[in-house]
Amino acid sequence: MKRLAVLRHAKSDWGDPGIDDFNRPLNARGWKSARRIGKEMKHRKMRFDFGLASPAARVRETIDGMTETYGEPQFPIRFEPRIYGASVETLVELVRAIPADAEAALVVGHNPGFERLVVELTKDDREGLRDRVAGKFPTAAMAVIELPAASWAAVEPGAGQVVELLLPKELD
Repeated sequence: MKRLAVLRHAKSDWGDPGIDDFNRPLNARGWKSARRIGKEMKHRKMRFDFGLASPAARVRETIDGMTETYGEPQFPIRFEPRIYGASVETLVELVRAIPADAEAALVVGHNPGFERLVVELTKDDREGLRDRVAGKFPTAAMAVIELPAASWAAVEPGAGQVVELLLPKELD
């Protein structure tokens, strides 16, 4: 069984139209949400072996805010340029390429790809968590998926289950 946490970056700042999309930073609400998610991850004792993240500024700042309250990650985080603007097919390919020795991975990136990734990898669940993600996967939301696979390379679409859904506005 593999465990994948899919974290969408926190709210970014649209105040300066001169900044290109890749370099947009977080706004104040985004920083607050990133810290809140980190605090909840620590409270739930979430642990990871590996991280994979977009190199975009708002993703890097989301990780910085999260670590302020979660603590410094005790796992490697690889910044992968292909996550930025990725299709769901590319994201599934990247998940399947997670190092074999990792049992629990954290991926941090963008919509619409991340919302589609969660829906692609999972089946319906009794709590309706998958349906909630399909309806809206807001900034700084995290979906935790259990994948019935012995290796990341063996991850199949529709086989996983959303077991946790963290939304910053529901944590305050």
